[in-house]
Amino acid sequence: MREEKKCRVFKYFLWQHRWQGVLCAAFALVFALILGLYDLETEAVLYASGLCLLLGAAALGVSFLIYCREHGERVQILRNVELLADSLPNPRTLAEADYQEMLGKLKEAYDRNLTEWQNERRESMDYYTTWVHQIKTPISVMRMMLREEDTEEYRELLEQLFWIEQYVEMALNWTRLGSDSSDFVFEECPLDKIVRQALRKYAPQFVRSKISLSYEATDITVLTDEKWLLFIIEQLLSNAVKYTKKGSVSITVTPDKVLRIADTGIGIAPEDVPRIFEKGFTGYNGRADRKSTGLGLYLCRLTADKLSHSIDVESRVGEGTVFFLDLHSDALWVE
Repeated sequence: MREEKKCRVFKYFLWQHRWQGVLCAAFALVFALILGLYDLETEAVLYASGLCLLLGAAALGVSFLIYCREHGERVQILRNVELLADSLPNPRTLAEADYQEMLGKLKEAYDRNLTEWQNERRESMDYYTTWVHQIKTPISVMRMMLREEDTEEYRELLEQLFWIEQYVEMALNWTRLGSDSSDFVFEECPLDKIVRQALRKYAPQFVRSKISLSYEATDITVLTDEKWLLFIIEQLLSNAVKYTKKGSVSITVTPDKVLRIADTGIGIAPEDVPRIFEKGFTGYNGRADRKSTGLGLYLCRLTADKLSHSIDVESRVGEGTVFFLDLHSDALWVE
């Protein structure tokens, strides 16, 4: 690869200095013709022409070394262009000065547009964060009102209100993940405590959907952020409840800290499995059921990456889906 790069640089150099080479050869030819007119020895004429060509080749060789050095400097700047954009080498020609001036103008325009985009994004984040907090108040009021009577209609409304709360919480987490500030606090957390929090939250949904649940308690601790790991587990349980019409959901933890959440739901189409963690992707099940936003699993993958965890899935249509959450976290700072 390095030899190919050297050949590429050499080709560019020859093309850029082609006229210097032509002039050097022309000067040697003119020199030979003039000396030939004076009936000098052939060897003397060839010797003088050879010297001219040798000096020209030496000059081109020195120019090539300088060309390579300058190319190396530009490559270093390119690798750190955001840091070194303001420390370009002094221009040696008018063309270089013109190019650097154009780069300076482009950088000013880029910085201006970036600042405007950051301000707009910050305002948008502030708005959504405020909206999420404000919408929680009427949701809480509606929940209290619906709990006053225990009828099938009210229970159905409570369930729909529960999903509204989950979507609102998802929107809030979306804004937090997109924020410039870090919302993560890493510490050794008991995994059993986090899983049980998620189960308590989704227990009414399991009961109402008549889905059996099995969970094997664990004494494993993991290095993670408790709030964000809880968010991932809740999203996986949410999917299990949505797409399991009957059957069961089981949660187990392997000795090597892999959390396994399996359901006996409708499963995922084979062609959809590689894309389920993509932003906005709903797949066949999501389009047919019209309940999927295409954000839940995307946020799970995004959050898992930030926690230094990994998430994977296996699924068969009509048999169920298994999510694997690897909770190994290497080289994280414990607070």
